[in-house]
Amino acid sequence: MRKPKIPPGSPDDTEAAFYDALQQADIDRLMACWADEDDVLCVHPGGPRLLGHAAIRSAFEALFANGSVRAFPDKVRRLDAGASSVHSVVERVEVLGDDGMQHAWVVATNVYAKTPQGWRMVAHHASPGLPGEPADAPSSRPVLH
Repeated sequence: MRKPKIPPGSPDDTEAAFYDALQQADIDRLMACWADEDDVLCVHPGGPRLLGHAAIRSAFEALFANGSVRAFPDKVRRLDAGASSVHSVVERVEVLGDDGMQHAWVVATNVYAKTPQGWRMVAHHASPGLPGEPADAPSSRPVLH
C-alpha cells in the first residue's frame, strides 16, 4: 500500500499532520508521517517500546478502534540540529469521563529526521497522562537522573 503524501515542508508541518491524523483517526495519514526506516519507534503512555512500522501501525489501529485521539500539542520546545529535530510537547488530551469532557496532559517527545521524502517522524515517546497541566521544572537548579 502506498503512503499518502504529506508536504515535505518542515518538522512543524509533519507534527501538525501527525496530530491532525490522530484527531481524525486516519491511520494512513498518520503512518505517512513516519520515516520509511525499519528502526522507527513509538512508546504510548505506560506501554511497551514498539519497534518498526507493523508494530506502530497495529497499536494505532487498536487506539482508533475506540475512535479518534483528541490530542493537541501545547508548549512545544524545539531543538533543531541539521537533519534532525526534537520536539518536547505537552499534549492536551480530551477525555470523556463520567462528568463530561475533561482534560489530561501527556508529556511527549517527537523526533523528526529529514529524509528524501521530507521531514518524517522517527520516534514518538509519550508519558502516562496527568490530571493537571505539568509545570516546567526551573532550569536554574541542576537535575540528576
